[in-house]
Amino acid sequence: MGIPTEPIGSIPRPTELLAAMADHAAGRIGGEELAAAQDRAVRDTVRRLEEIGSPVVTDGEQAKPSFATYPLTGLNQLAPDGVVIPFADGHYRQLPRLTAGPLRYGVYADHYLHAALRHTDSPVKQAVIAPSALSLLYPADGIDGYPREAFLDDLTAEAEADIRRCLDAGAHRVQLDFTEARLALKIDPSGSLLDQFIALNNRVLERFSSTEKARIGIHTCPGGDQDSTHSLDVDYTDLLPALLHLKAGAFYIQLASEPQPDKVLAVLAEHLPDQAQVFIGVTDPIDPRIETPQEVRDRVLAAARHLPSDRLGTCDDCGFSPFADDTSTSRDTAFAKISARIEGTALAARELIG
Repeated sequence: MGIPTEPIGSIPRPTELLAAMADHAAGRIGGEELAAAQDRAVRDTVRRLEEIGSPVVTDGEQAKPSFATYPLTGLNQLAPDGVVIPFADGHYRQLPRLTAGPLRYGVYADHYLHAALRHTDSPVKQAVIAPSALSLLYPADGIDGYPREAFLDDLTAEAEADIRRCLDAGAHRVQLDFTEARLALKIDPSGSLLDQFIALNNRVLERFSSTEKARIGIHTCPGGDQDSTHSLDVDYTDLLPALLHLKAGAFYIQLASEPQPDKVLAVLAEHLPDQAQVFIGVTDPIDPRIETPQEVRDRVLAAARHLPSDRLGTCDDCGFSPFADDTSTSRDTAFAKISARIEGTALAARELIG
């Protein structure tokens, strides 16, 4: 067997889809026309991943408004003035604020999974948003008649349903996007907020059997939007020991953009849970330069000096376009980087495994 390699999730939308999104927002086309453009983009994404030899494919999040807010589609008990997430280059993203309960997802991720499965027989991975991110919807001053504990009960049930529906639909793996983990330490260096996030995510993960958990992974990165990050300056040494307490079968760790990868790998080796598989990032989506397969190979070989090769996999650091309006990376560049990851991982596998 070789070294497994998987995409993280989002891939830049094709020009046709971006135009359809703009036309729909302006009222020039209806929902059916937009859905058709989204489906064509999913089909093209799956086809191109298969053509470059990706053993696992995704829908590229072509139809999601963002990796974080898809469950809120169609909900009306939201205000626009929620938590602000600042990025290093000065731009920011803002979450909505929940104004009334109960919380119910408007869309579950299996909606996107089924769309991808229609176009392929390859294993399909499905990304979902971690419940910790959606916990930020609840306002600090509370909601009359809907206490925070009732909100967390509802969020736990909805997050479980989101994951379980994808597992039941045949997802190769369900990946919880936990990009707010590193951000939590930037907001609260004491670690208290991170501990709350991990406890909430484990509250959901504990509802799954050991067999199911083996198909559930956790992704962490310092954010990646419009070629900028929100928490790259937070030391992984402070994050990983706590993060690796999550009760999941796989971890997807951004690493290609780290200035001291060996330091990170040593912490991973020390704290990696028994039986867990770790996928290291070997391509940097926000770096416009396309990595060579040889660079990828060398990053894998460096990781194998710290981690058991039979528990090692590769991935991209982050998604390439986690918000639908992020056009900072071209679609062709994304596929070129993914191709380098696949080829470089194979080169490393030949050296390590034969």
